Amino acid sequence: MPQRSRPSTLWCRAAAAAALACACASGGAAEPVKKPGPVLAPHYGDTLFHFFQDRYFTAITTLMASQQIGRIAPHDDEAEILRGGMLLSYGLHREAGEIFAQLIERGASPAVQDRAWFFLAKIRYQRGLIDEAEAAIGRIGKNLPPALEEERVLLQANLMMARGDYAGAAGVLGALAGASSASLYARFNLGVALVRSGDAEQGARLLDEVGRTPELPTEELRSLRDKANVALGYSALQDKKPEAARVALERVRLTSLHSNKALLGFGWAAAEMKEPRKALVPWTELAQRDFSDAAVLEARIAVPYAYAELGAFGQSLARYEEAIAAFDEEGRHLDESIAAIRAGKLLDGLIERNPGDEMGWFWNIRELPEMPHANHLTQVLAQHEFQEAFKNFRDLRFLANNLKDWQDNLGAFDDMLANRRQAYTERLPKVRERSSAKDIAALAQRRDAVTAETQRAETEADGVAFADEREQALMARLKEVQANLQALGDAAEPAARERARLAAGALTWQLAQEYPARLWEAKKGLQAIDAGLADAQRLDAAISQAERDEPVRFDRFAARIKDLGGRIQALVPRVAALSNEQQGQVQELAVAELTRQKERLAVYATQARFAVAQLYDRATAARKDDRAPAQ
Repeated sequence: MPQRSRPSTLWCRAAAAAALACACASGGAAEPVKKPGPVLAPHYGDTLFHFFQDRYFTAITTLMASQQIGRIAPHDDEAEILRGGMLLSYGLHREAGEIFAQLIERGASPAVQDRAWFFLAKIRYQRGLIDEAEAAIGRIGKNLPPALEEERVLLQANLMMARGDYAGAAGVLGALAGASSASLYARFNLGVALVRSGDAEQGARLLDEVGRTPELPTEELRSLRDKANVALGYSALQDKKPEAARVALERVRLTSLHSNKALLGFGWAAAEMKEPRKALVPWTELAQRDFSDAAVLEARIAVPYAYAELGAFGQSLARYEEAIAAFDEEGRHLDESIAAIRAGKLLDGLIERNPGDEMGWFWNIRELPEMPHANHLTQVLAQHEFQEAFKNFRDLRFLANNLKDWQDNLGAFDDMLANRRQAYTERLPKVRERSSAKDIAALAQRRDAVTAETQRAETEADGVAFADEREQALMARLKEVQANLQALGDAAEPAARERARLAAGALTWQLAQEYPARLWEAKKGLQAIDAGLADAQRLDAAISQAERDEPVRFDRFAARIKDLGGRIQALVPRVAALSNEQQGQVQELAVAELTRQKERLAVYATQARFAVAQLYDRATAARKDDRAPAQ
């Protein structure tokens, strides 16, 4: 059944980006969806940055690492939805389904649940898992926003069509707006399915609705309209209604992707109406286009057929012979292209011309490689199967390079660990020497002595205990003077004795006046000493702990690096084998398409040779008739 060949980039990206809205959505169906709040976890913000830079592999690996370490809160649910969306974009629907199921079990809001089940149902449908898709879509409530609700209706209709329930699908589609993109795709798919199932009248009506839709906003929808008109025209040709076919095919744009089929069908409609001269116009235009399209090949023998119908046998014969020669030459060109593909030039050229830092589902081929005949690649690259297979091959190449980078990184980690071991071994004795436990014990004893002296001075209100060096020198000098005066006895002058007494009294009075301030300063100094001593003791304890822990940590890191190295070493040949296998599959898909083109060429060449033989037979018969005597 015709359908969209691959998931739309828009909705695939929305499957992941929905995390920002899902987590903030309201629980009630009638309430508006709340806007996402600010990102409160820097590591989650880092993941979002990589995601919106289209670095999906980096985004998902960064997110999973941050989740394992517990750096995502309070965005745990949003992060899980984002991770599930990115897994969906890689086609890992089972893993994504487990994530969504766990979110639902944790009691996520109804809006989050409905979005989760919707995207899960859609990716399952794209993977052809009809039963699983129906099970998922059956879990959706009434909490989807209008845009996703429209997509849900379309998905439900497609699932019904997959089951052959066309009447049910038509009933479901009645809820969609006629001009919406979802409705156009659904009506096209349903119309073609009805035509193929035998209900040509109802199918033609739906295709005609799509084919007459005016002023479509995007090239994708305009192309769908052209495709509907082509399908409608060929259906009319099969029903022997050439006039109706011409009406439908005239609506196809000449620049459309489907213009070749439209021109071919328009010519056959004219031929069916016995108007070969009118058929020559579209067929002649079509015959000048690229040979890779089957419609062009058919036009190359349709043109001489029309000349023959007009009686221009000479021109017809010349055109048939030109077509046969062109078919033979194109066959040789196809052989050259097949040989180049088998030699790996196609895939190597695609990788070289379309570089990318990341693997991902949204990557597309933008530039063609240099090939012997690049026009042959048009039909090859247009295949959805080839595109997806090539993406898988490119992803495997990315994984192989990623493993190689990690092998290099692990070697660097080994060097870093060795340097840290050496630095630890060299620096530990010096650190131990600077922070000896004996020195700390001596400092503690000195601190205790100072504390005891301070307490005594405070108890006895002894201001002399807080004298500074200058004051202590003065007191020592006064004591010496007083001792000398005492030794002189009566011989000492009374004035000298008085001066010594006054100086000692002044010094004692000064110390007594400054006692409270100096006591406060002493206590403050003791507190600082206590804090410094405690820091020294903590540092010493930390150093002792490090002496016990660091060698263990080094061994643990070494074991982890060795384990990771072994895992990477085991993965490298597996990825290489898968990459080689995938390369073979991709090349065989391309070769198979070119082989089909060769088979079509052979068929048309055979038809052309048979037509040439018929022309010679007719010419021979005409000459015999001319030589026959008149009766």
